[in-house]
Amino acid sequence: MIERLRREFNERYSDAAYRGLLAALERRCGMPIGFRVAETPVFLPQGLLDELAETGRELTERLLGDAGYLAAAEQSIPAGYRVAGESAHPHFMTADFALVRGEDGELTPRLVELQAFPSVFGYQAVLAEEYRGAYGLGGERYGELRMYLSGLDEAGYWELLRRTIVDGHRPEQVVLTEVDPERQKTLPDFRVTAERLGIAVVDISRLEPVGRRLAYRDATGRRVEIRRIYNRAIADEMMAKCVRLPFDLEADWEVEWAGHPNWYFRVSKFALPYLSGTVGGSAMRAHRAVPPAAFLSDFLDGPGVGPGVGPGYEALRLAGVPLPEHRSPGAVYDELLLKPLFSFAGKGIVFAPSDAELAAIPAGERWQYLVQQRMRFEPTIETPHGRTQAEIRILYAWPDDGPMTAAMSLVRLGRGKMMGVDHNREMEWVGASAAFGV
Repeated sequence: MIERLRREFNERYSDAAYRGLLAALERRCGMPIGFRVAETPVFLPQGLLDELAETGRELTERLLGDAGYLAAAEQSIPAGYRVAGESAHPHFMTADFALVRGEDGELTPRLVELQAFPSVFGYQAVLAEEYRGAYGLGGERYGELRMYLSGLDEAGYWELLRRTIVDGHRPEQVVLTEVDPERQKTLPDFRVTAERLGIAVVDISRLEPVGRRLAYRDATGRRVEIRRIYNRAIADEMMAKCVRLPFDLEADWEVEWAGHPNWYFRVSKFALPYLSGTVGGSAMRAHRAVPPAAFLSDFLDGPGVGPGVGPGYEALRLAGVPLPEHRSPGAVYDELLLKPLFSFAGKGIVFAPSDAELAAIPAGERWQYLVQQRMRFEPTIETPHGRTQAEIRILYAWPDDGPMTAAMSLVRLGRGKMMGVDHNREMEWVGASAAFGV
């Protein structure tokens, strides 16, 4: 988006430098990267990154300060996954944004989703560093390029993560847990994080109960007591794979969670209808950055304005989403997305769902889905293969003894409907990327 820097980068780009980038990432992470790395970083106005960071912080404060919302979100935690020892606030937040063309013709950020769950903090720092090294991004040609947010430098970034994840414990008593971590595409991030912080990576299904404590086995087979868990195990994956744990997840264990599992449900796509002001009875006002969204149960059911039209349907229509005045069996909602609330990496999203597809979801399950106004990402990154669109994620860390801090950004480049790296496999100049603020 900084035209001078984009032009400079494109003119100097070489496939050899890109191959060097991939080789450097493999060396730093100790393994090949299992998802597509974009050929290019992006160069963004620092003011835009700061605006996105502030918007994510503001939205999080709205949610955590609304007792009605928190009480409703509490009910979204499924049986068997309500974990004791909840922290006072999420330790990690991510806020994903699209850049769309507003009615005034200007680019404007719109929220894709918020999630109280860690992202690839370790890997992303390495990726940005290696972009800088592989392409010589510095000196007079490029000037100062900032990869961290909130005035952080590399040392401050890792100190923030240490405070949030380790929190003063002996590193060997802190573990990063995931479902079968050696088979996860995010394993490079686990390895970078573990090496930098001195913690262990452990399959959550291999934790051992010892009285009221949990333990793991180190490389020598020695049992080590766990004081704090950096949780990367996604609840919907555990449910889908029917993962059986050797301990009761809901028991009151003497262990701290860095990224307490309950917050995964509390701050998620569940928040979007509240933040867009479409939930009846909620005191939360619609936020300018949040596209209209409604729970499917409110869209189809409940006391609406006509037969088969729920209050959520009318709320979206009044918010400006193009919808007919009344539902019809053959209708296709071209301007809507259907999203499951608790899924990762774009799983289960349906573009332009038909009325029949919506109605086929059993009534008792409709609260687990939302319909949201479709956003059309504006292609803003000039590449040899045409303009590419960017989704920008702000990564926040929130230690127990400090404020919620925007630490870094992450970028996904794509040219298809979906922005995730899994949805742009056969393309070039797309995939996981990093942003430099100017």
